Amino acid sequence: MSSLMRSLVALCLAGFVMTAADRPAVARDPALAKARFLDARLPVDKRVADLLARMTLDEKIAQLHGTWRPRDGVLVDAQLKFAPGNPKARALLADGIGEISRAHENEDARKNLGPRAMAELTNAIQRHLISDTRLGIPMINHEEGLHGLQAPGATSFPQPIALAASFDPELVEEVMSAVAREARARGAQHLLAPVVDVMRDPRWGRAEETYGEDPYLVSRMGVAAVRGLQGRGPRIDSKHVAATLKHLAVHGQPEGGINVGPGNYSERLIREVFLPPFAAAIKEANVRALMPAYVEIDGVPAHVNSWLLRDILRREWKWDGLVVSDYYALEQLRTVHQVTDSDAAAARAALEAGVDVELPDPKLYPLLAGLVKAKTIPVALVDKAVARVLRLKFELGLFEQPYVDVEQADRISGSAEHAALARKAAERSIVLLKNAGGLLPLDRARVKTLAVVGPNAEPCRLGGYSGVPKRCVGLLRGIRETVGAAVKVMWAPGCVITRGSDWWADNVEPSTPAEDRKMIDDAVAVAKRADVVVLAVGDSEQTSREAWAANHLGDRSSLDLFGRQNDLAAAVLALGKPTVVVLINGRPPSVNAIAQQAGAIVEAFYLGQEGGAALAAALFGDVNPGGKLPVSFARSAGHLPVFYNYKPSARRGYLLDDASPLWAFGHGLSYTTFG
Repeated sequence: MSSLMRSLVALCLAGFVMTAADRPAVARDPALAKARFLDARLPVDKRVADLLARMTLDEKIAQLHGTWRPRDGVLVDAQLKFAPGNPKARALLADGIGEISRAHENEDARKNLGPRAMAELTNAIQRHLISDTRLGIPMINHEEGLHGLQAPGATSFPQPIALAASFDPELVEEVMSAVAREARARGAQHLLAPVVDVMRDPRWGRAEETYGEDPYLVSRMGVAAVRGLQGRGPRIDSKHVAATLKHLAVHGQPEGGINVGPGNYSERLIREVFLPPFAAAIKEANVRALMPAYVEIDGVPAHVNSWLLRDILRREWKWDGLVVSDYYALEQLRTVHQVTDSDAAAARAALEAGVDVELPDPKLYPLLAGLVKAKTIPVALVDKAVARVLRLKFELGLFEQPYVDVEQADRISGSAEHAALARKAAERSIVLLKNAGGLLPLDRARVKTLAVVGPNAEPCRLGGYSGVPKRCVGLLRGIRETVGAAVKVMWAPGCVITRGSDWWADNVEPSTPAEDRKMIDDAVAVAKRADVVVLAVGDSEQTSREAWAANHLGDRSSLDLFGRQNDLAAAVLALGKPTVVVLINGRPPSVNAIAQQAGAIVEAFYLGQEGGAALAAALFGDVNPGGKLPVSFARSAGHLPVFYNYKPSARRGYLLDDASPLWAFGHGLSYTTFG
């Protein structure tokens, strides 16, 4: 058998060879057999122009929206299989579709699709679009990939705020390359990541999604993340995905620290602080997609802000990528920002400003067809947006290789190789804030009894935009597996942060003082019997998170530890035992008393699925906690803003108080001395 024949057989077995059955549109319409848009040898611009010229207005409009319908019984049946016979499905896909929004998701999260099932579903939808629509244009499936694919069985890496503490762009590129491989193997070709907002208000619940407060650090990490997701080009190969910069712009310092709040700052400040990470990722990494912010600047929402989306993005930076809306942001032009009086007006304003695709569902952009027919907007405006959608589909190679190998999806998702990378990333993201008297690292030979207490000792905290990894190691488990029988490990939760930890849940329910008092007493009793205490406190996935609606809040007016964690800390520290405090959280908390009284303090942020193992290794000296803070720690919310790169006139001081941060940007100790 020749090498060519062997290659063809291998491709057939993997399900990648495009047969006539896969593209019957060509067979059904002989005129398409030699269509220029199907000739992969031609430049992308020529292929786009040829395909665009063949499209009807309805086919064009269909490319300008996504659909979040797989979980609504429209595209899938009761067994969660593609249901092309459903009249609603056929109507939805009759003219094609631009994107599918998060195909793995269902209303019941317990039924979210794993690797193989998602690959099978995306292949089935793709085959229908190629086989049963007039032009056979494939769809893009986008997913969330902030720190790992947000889907069952995917590897969960440290949150961006933790990765930023590594100050290691090469590590970020390696991590995001693994995220891309897992996503593409399941049939996702577009990820809504990375977040390159410069975070300058830690009251904001999305702090964990960012790479910190410094424009240069965020720029370097953002460029690395894009290169990891997309590869180094020039095209995006079958192991990579299109990255999406989020969120243009001024999202990281909203008014009052409240998500979606205005970002009304001067143009000079915007250009100095908030725009550089976007410019770097566009100019250095050629990012292929971008998402505007929910905020408004100078009274103009970002999704209709032509200064941002046309003047800067297109003309100044000369960028030719795809602009996708944030979820429901176009509807919010009327309902939240109240700058339009109708959905049709909002659709027109967004398209004119430069938003190409409406996500996640077709609500406003289907109205564009009527606006074109009424000559309210020119069809040329629609054509520009459609051309950018088609360009990305060609750049992704979807016309040549639209399907994925379902066996490969299972093999690569949550693989041992990626778990090892998650462990490495977690180890490099740990920050040693304090180490009085060299308490750390702990000596296995001298510590006979160890008390691990606190509400964050036992759970495996991942933070927001997280999937369900195959394994997840909390601090308690990590310590027990590290020390084995050499050290007696005792545990007590100490108190409750919130009754649940479901990031998706709207309601957040705190514990009661009475139940926490009993738990604090029990924890103190355990700590009394120990040689050393490890106290794990911080956030849950409900105390600092994205506030995406008025009934789903996540920003806080205080930086203090939630609930009665400070009471627990005070009671444990009062014992005078050698105590190591481990902070597991998504934003920098205010921990003044702990900073004064604890012997050692470790900032872990959210370290991903291997976080507990990495922390245990750091506590016992198997690895060096050498990370540095990507954000400053404020003494209280009243001390904000606290970022390090302030103007000379900005920190004169407070009456009878200290205006300096508790720990500044870049702070981080080590087990090693340097000369």
